[in-house]
Amino acid sequence: MDAQPEKTQSPELTKLFEPVKFGKYELTNRVKYGACCVSNFNNTDGSITPRELARMKVIAESGCGMITNQGAYADPLGEGKAYYTQIALYDEKFLPQFETIAEYIHDNNAMAIQQILHAGRYGGIDLGYCVQPSVVPQTLPHFRPPREMTKEQIKECIEQHAFASELSIRAGFDGVEITSFMGYLLANFLSNFTNQRTDEYGGSVENRARFLVELIDAIKQRIGDDYPLIVRLNGAELMDQWGGNTVDECFEIMHIAADAGMDMLSLTIGWQEAPESSIGRDVPPGHWNYLAARAKKELPDLPLAYGGRLPDPVMAEECLNDGIFDYWEVCRPLLADPQLIHKAKEHRLHEAKVCVGSLNCLSRLFRDLPYTCTINPALGHEYEPEYNISPAVTIKRVMVVGAGPSGMEAAITAAQRGHKVTVFEKSDVIGGALRGYAANDLAHPEDLKRMVFYYEVMAEKHGIEVKFGIEPTPKMMRGMLHEYDAVILATGAIVDMDTLPISEGAPVVDAFDVAKGKVEIEKGQSIAVIGGGKIGLTLAESLKDQGYEVVIIDKNRRLGHDVAPTWKWRHTSWIKELGIETVTDAKVLGISTEGVKVMTGEEERVIAADVIIAASPIRPNQALFQDFQWMVDELHGTGDAMVPGDLTLAIHNGFRLGCRI
Repeated sequence: MDAQPEKTQSPELTKLFEPVKFGKYELTNRVKYGACCVSNFNNTDGSITPRELARMKVIAESGCGMITNQGAYADPLGEGKAYYTQIALYDEKFLPQFETIAEYIHDNNAMAIQQILHAGRYGGIDLGYCVQPSVVPQTLPHFRPPREMTKEQIKECIEQHAFASELSIRAGFDGVEITSFMGYLLANFLSNFTNQRTDEYGGSVENRARFLVELIDAIKQRIGDDYPLIVRLNGAELMDQWGGNTVDECFEIMHIAADAGMDMLSLTIGWQEAPESSIGRDVPPGHWNYLAARAKKELPDLPLAYGGRLPDPVMAEECLNDGIFDYWEVCRPLLADPQLIHKAKEHRLHEAKVCVGSLNCLSRLFRDLPYTCTINPALGHEYEPEYNISPAVTIKRVMVVGAGPSGMEAAITAAQRGHKVTVFEKSDVIGGALRGYAANDLAHPEDLKRMVFYYEVMAEKHGIEVKFGIEPTPKMMRGMLHEYDAVILATGAIVDMDTLPISEGAPVVDAFDVAKGKVEIEKGQSIAVIGGGKIGLTLAESLKDQGYEVVIIDKNRRLGHDVAPTWKWRHTSWIKELGIETVTDAKVLGISTEGVKVMTGEEERVIAADVIIAASPIRPNQALFQDFQWMVDELHGTGDAMVPGDLTLAIHNGFRLGCRI
């Protein structure tokens, strides 16, 4: 592991936390909470649930100077509706719950903004069709077939946005935001790709921006100049493959919007269909800052909010000081840690959980599920007592076996509730398999390393004793009988070597040992990786990147069976970019000094390799469960020791167990 941030006070973020005036409003700081996506916590009729109100209460308390409520669709038919339980704002009947959210925000001295979101190309989820400027076929099959909007429908859509904006102000919000990010309706009109009209709404950039200009004008007329209108616009669509707008065209549109009267520009990157990542972990923090810098240079007098792949308050402070933008727009980092802004202000950033950019939130939404966060298990469950860290009724002595993410989540949560917690770890460090993944991650390993650092900091803060170099055994437990009231086995997963047809002398090594650096592979050796799941892919990519010749062998027809939906494409592209050979739909017949004998279809072949990494099959390590059952009052398991899964399951299971033990 590389050096981690020191466990000392974080720097003074003077610019980030200075009061600033926006229009007639005095903001407490330069942090804007951005409505990065909808939560899917609500009812199918667009009404807001207690689950959503509880989430927004937490967001309202996050310490941001400006807070944007998630996007509401504005048409009764639902053509603008992108998600099954997206909130609606097309009728006065919805006002009471919006009033509650505005009150939450104002009670915490923040400015309240309501976003209006018409999904356009990605909408009509209940209707079986979507509307957009032109009939341009979908590139992703799960979206609905398009219908071209008539001029009458365009006028009606503009009026609906204006009415929803009026309702927002009547509900107590201080301003309105309209959005073109991710390829929604506004972006559809602006883009060369989806706007192929030949009337006054298509053709030149000026004509494609006509809908935007009329939208701004209608909203401004309806709500007046005292209430600001924020517009989210692409700095880059990343849609070159489909003939989308160039960066220069995106900036030309910004100037048009500024001239039309927008009060703040919120700069965003990318579309859902874009073939490259814009906000995932494979994008280095600060990668898109140059677009914000250009926008600020070209529109120096227009307030600019920006935060695309910029998760760190310290980096945001540097950007503010450099004049790159005026407001740090942040969303996902506050889903991961709702206290991030407070921790930054109180010089406690070393205690902050970091957004690792796994995009679990988007993976869930793309499956029409409520969003959750890999790092924050309480997201979406804020109103459920079972997810609150409350004082334990009875203080227990708790043993945790394994210092990986699931074990540490359980240990930290239990300790926060008042339990006396001791962690036993067979290695000499905290982190478990997460350290191995971080050491071999081609994306942005610093994010994963920061999670390990977080566990180290919180173990120290909450007085958790961690005993390294100890692997508890039944004999050891008999000697400590009655010293612990509860045991949590977080022993992780292991490669099931016994099920592999390994001949004596075969150069087989364990994938987890390779990942953790316990096995050193000589330069120039060829490698076969058996198993194309997460650990196999991660190692194959890392080793190929280091110059080794690597082949992946997998029994499945497609690789990445245990990889999150929003990350599979990245592994696919890395394999292609690195030139890694893959042998799929393959049955392993034997593993010997010659290599790996496989059968694909009806053909047998031997894949020669100097080193064979066993990354499959993987099973839970449950060796201690049966014996420990008779040695302690309570026995629990968590994480991969129960069912091998991903980081999300490990963290969530550990947290939930710590909440209830």
